[in-house]
Amino acid sequence: MIQLKTPEQIEIMKVAGRITGETLLMAKELIREGITTKEIDDKINHYIKKCGARPTFLGYGGFPGSACISINNEVIHGIPSRKRILKNGDIVKIDVGAEWHGFTGDSAATFAVGQISEDAQKLIDVTRESFFKAIEALENTPNPRVGDIGYAVQSYVEANGFSVVRDFVGHGVGAHLHEDPNIPNYGTQGRGVRLYPGMTLAIEPMVNQGTHLVKMLSDGWGVVTADGKLSAHYEHSIAMTDNGIILLTKVD
Repeated sequence: MIQLKTPEQIEIMKVAGRITGETLLMAKELIREGITTKEIDDKINHYIKKCGARPTFLGYGGFPGSACISINNEVIHGIPSRKRILKNGDIVKIDVGAEWHGFTGDSAATFAVGQISEDAQKLIDVTRESFFKAIEALENTPNPRVGDIGYAVQSYVEANGFSVVRDFVGHGVGAHLHEDPNIPNYGTQGRGVRLYPGMTLAIEPMVNQGTHLVKMLSDGWGVVTADGKLSAHYEHSIAMTDNGIILLTKVD
């Protein structure tokens, strides 16, 4: 069931979103060759708590970290580890959530470690831009539907020679990290659930360099590309209002 948010609840989500966005910016500054993903996760945990919020991901379904940190061909849900050390040329995805006064923000981005290849940079750039193509579609489509988001992402990504992950999708967000409706990064214009003011969504393109197919790691969390090629991720929580779209987690 879709939970429409009141203006007062969206104000709370603005704070949760700001903390989430600030946390991701802080994590970005930590990215360097030689740091472990566990060190990054510890800093994320500390920052969220310092802000008076709770790390949404920690313990969610048993997840052991405060952030999902995924490297190179890992798509999502990478478990932070002292054994995972960032190297020059890596691309690293950081996905974070912060809960404040019962509502959560959810945001992710992909960062370069030192010098990366042109192909890797293009993947990161296209993934980020595909999110904003989705926002454009929402803003420019009367009575938008979920399919308008998916079509905007998929058409832009595929036009640039990449593929969108189908096994994992965006989602509603609010009092719970995952709420209805699901927000696929593929679809048909004018199809799917109608989108109304009061809906709060996590739109998150997950884009692969090669095939869209993925597989689970043996740890039960990590998801990697089936062909071993790179993957990128970009996400913001948004609120749909009578006055337009608010990017709740965007602070840069």
